[in-house]
Amino acid sequence: MYFSVKNRIFAQNYASFYLKMNNTLTDNKKVAFYTLGCKLNYSETSTLGRLLSENGFDKVAFHEAADLYVINTCSVTDNADKKCRRVVNQALRHSPNAFVVVVGCYAQLKPQEIANIPGVDLVLGAAEKFNLVEHLTDLVKQPNGRAIASSVTDANTFVKAYSMGERTRSFLKVQDGCDYKCAFCTIPLARGSSRSDTIEHIVEQAHEIVQMGVKEIVLTGVNTGDYGRRMSNGTDREVTFFDLVRALDTAVNIPRIRISSIEPNLLTNEIIDYVAQSQRFMPHFHIPLQSGSNKILKLMRRRYNRELYADRVAHIKQLMPHCCIGVDVITGFPGETHEDFLETYHFLNDLDISYLHVFTYSERANTAAIDFEAPVPVSIRQDRTTQLMNLSEKKRRFFYQQHLGTNQNVLWEAENDQNRMFGFTNNYIKTETEYDPLLVNEISPVTLANLTPQNTVSITEEVYVL
Repeated sequence: MYFSVKNRIFAQNYASFYLKMNNTLTDNKKVAFYTLGCKLNYSETSTLGRLLSENGFDKVAFHEAADLYVINTCSVTDNADKKCRRVVNQALRHSPNAFVVVVGCYAQLKPQEIANIPGVDLVLGAAEKFNLVEHLTDLVKQPNGRAIASSVTDANTFVKAYSMGERTRSFLKVQDGCDYKCAFCTIPLARGSSRSDTIEHIVEQAHEIVQMGVKEIVLTGVNTGDYGRRMSNGTDREVTFFDLVRALDTAVNIPRIRISSIEPNLLTNEIIDYVAQSQRFMPHFHIPLQSGSNKILKLMRRRYNRELYADRVAHIKQLMPHCCIGVDVITGFPGETHEDFLETYHFLNDLDISYLHVFTYSERANTAAIDFEAPVPVSIRQDRTTQLMNLSEKKRRFFYQQHLGTNQNVLWEAENDQNRMFGFTNNYIKTETEYDPLLVNEISPVTLANLTPQNTVSITEEVYVL
C-alpha cells in the first residue's frame, strides 16, 4: 500500500484519471467534510475539498446527504474518540450508506481504533491523508474499516494547504510538525518533525487567496514560529519566520494578515517591532503560556520561563497598547499544587492580556507526563479550569471596555444569528450589527458602542464599506 515517490506520483495520477473517467463513481457524487481542532486542520480540510472537487465530487454541507464524508480529527484532548464517534454517527444519520473516511492527528495516533468504529470505512494517517484520491477506487462499504497509517517519520514532506470558502479569512499553512518534546503533547507523534514551505511558495499561495477576494490571511502551523526548518526545497534554516513576515508584508496586497499561535521563545522582539509598524499585520498575538509557575513549566519541558513571557507581553503593550493578546493555559498538570495554581492565576491576573484558552490536562498515551507523580484529581482540575475561564471573561470584557467609543475598522463575516452578523476589528474585538448581506467580507469603519451580554460589542448604526 506504500510507494516510492516516483510510484506514488504514478498512483496519484492514475487514481485521478480513474476517478474522472469512471462515471459510476464520480457522476453526481457528493462529499461533505467535518473538521475538529485547530486552524491548521481547517486549512488542510479545505485543500482536501479542492482535491476532491478537481476529481468530480460536489461539495455539500455536512448536514446534507452525501456519498462520501471526510472527517478531519484532532488529538489535543482526551475526548477525541468520543468526538470522532459522534461525528461518524451524525454523518450516517444523514446518509446511512455513505462512505466514511477519517484523517488527521487522531487518525495517525489510533488508526485501528478508529477503523473499528462502526460505519468507518477508511482511516488515513499523516503520510497518506493527501493521497486520499488514490484510495477511493470505489465507495462501496465493506464489513470492516481499513487503516492505512505508516510511521509518523514517513510524514516528512510539506504539503501546501489553505482554507477557502468556509470563512471570510483564509488559514494559510506555512509550517507543519514539531521538534519540541513537551511532556503533555502528542502532536509530534501525530504530525512528525518540523518542516516548512518556501517563502516563494507561500507568497504564491497568498496571491491566489487575494485573487479569490479574501481580505484576511492567518498564518498557521503546528509550531509557526519555528518556520524555516527543513524547507520543502530541501534546504534547512536559510530563512526565519521574521523573513517570512517581511516578505508577505511587502509582496502581498491584502488588507490584513494575522499570526496564529506562536511560542513565546520564538516571538522575538524583532517580530514584535515589525508588526507594530506594519499596516498589514494585525495587532493581535496568541501566545501559549501553559503555566505561570516556573516549576510546572520545567516539568512540562517548555522552553521559557514566566519572566520571559512577561517581558514579551510588556514589550508588545509598550509598542501597541491596543494589541489583543490571547493565552493558552493548562490546568491540573501532574504535580500542580494549589500554590502552583494560585501562582498561575495571579500571574495571569496581573498580565495585560485579553483572553484565555483554558485546557484541562488529560493523560495521553506515549507522552512523558503520563508517568509523572502526583496526578491532580479530575474534579480539582475542572474547578481550576472554571476559575481561569471566569478570569478570561473578566479579561475580555475589560479589554473590550477599554475600546468603547473608539473608531475601528471591522471585517464582517457571513455568520448570521437571529438577523445579527459579526466581524472583528484589527485587534480582534468581536463586533456585531444588524445583518446586511452587502457587508459580508467587507471592511467598514464603525464606532464601538456597547458591550452585549454575549461578550460582543455593538456599534453605532451608521455602517458603510470602505
